[in-house]
This record gives sequence, structure tokens and C-alpha cells, in this order.
Amino acid sequence: MSSTAVEIPGYVAGTWAIDPVHSEVSFTVRHMMVSKVRGRFDTFEGTIVTGADPLSSSVTASVDLSSINTGQEQRDAHIRSADFFEVEKHTHMTFASTGVRADGGDFLLDGDLTLKGITKPVTFKLDVNGFGPDAYGGTRVGFSATTEINRSDFGVNFNGPIPGVPGGVAVSEKVTINLEIEGVLQS
Repeated sequence: MSSTAVEIPGYVAGTWAIDPVHSEVSFTVRHMMVSKVRGRFDTFEGTIVTGADPLSSSVTASVDLSSINTGQEQRDAHIRSADFFEVEKHTHMTFASTGVRADGGDFLLDGDLTLKGITKPVTFKLDVNGFGPDAYGGTRVGFSATTEINRSDFGVNFNGPIPGVPGGVAVSEKVTINLEIEGVLQS
């Protein structure tokens, strides 16, 4: 697809460092088949390169899995264990983009997600929130992105049955990953 149809108001080409203070990497997973549990990762880093052609842009990111925060320390410790992330052996989850595509008025960010040593392709629905100056004489960019993964595809297989509920499980296979990212233009 030609990028000549891709116009983003205020677009700035450059290399951006993800600002972890003003960004969030979070997830949602169904719990006990009746509600959703939300969590986030408190430590992550990444680089965004916005190309002269927006569709030639790229992203690399790394998330410290030990920084999981669901608001409940006992659950967080269990998720860090071999039942889920096995953080002693697999310290980080990484993402490296393989392409950006226009999809009507939206964008799709394709890439390789690696979790527990397993790499699978994923596609994020990407919203470009804007480019603009910051209060310190710099330039900022904002993105929102979301994707769904099957956690078993990445070797995160632990589950517990719900007593008295045939086929009921404690944690759904589907996990929604949500990103709110602010980047700072590097000189």
C-alpha cells in the first residue's frame, strides 16, 4: 500500500525513547469466568522510530516481567512463579515490530512478541494520539495500542478448575494487552 495516502497531523520523523513515567503497559484477563482482573508492568523501556514514511516506522520494547503489579502481592508472586512467567528463567517479555500497515483510517502494528522464550507474531491496533511540544523545550508523541493473545501459545499454561462448574477455569486463555505510550524525541 502506498503511504502517500497516510497523513498524520503534526507528524515528526525521528527516534523516540519511551517515557515510562507517562506510559503504561497493562493487561486484562478474565478471572473465574465472571469478572476481569487488570494488571500492569511497572518497569519497561523501548524505542520508537518514526520514519519519513509513517509506514516504515518501527518499535522495539522490553518489559521486566518481575515488575508485574495487579494490586495484590500474593497473586503477583504466583504470576512470577514457574506456574506463569517463571521470572527466574525468563526475565523479560520483548516486542520487535516487523511492519506498520494502514487499515482504512486506522493503523496496524505487526511484530514479534517473545514471552518465556517463545516468539509469536502479534498485531496491535494502533492509534496515533499526536505529536507536540512539551514544557521542557522537547517534542513528545503519543500512541495507544491493543492486542489479544492466547497465553498458552507462549507457554503460560497454568490453570485451576472451578469446583462444581464443568469446564470452568480460574483464568481465561485470552489476554488483552493495552499500551498507552508517550515518547520523547531524542536529539
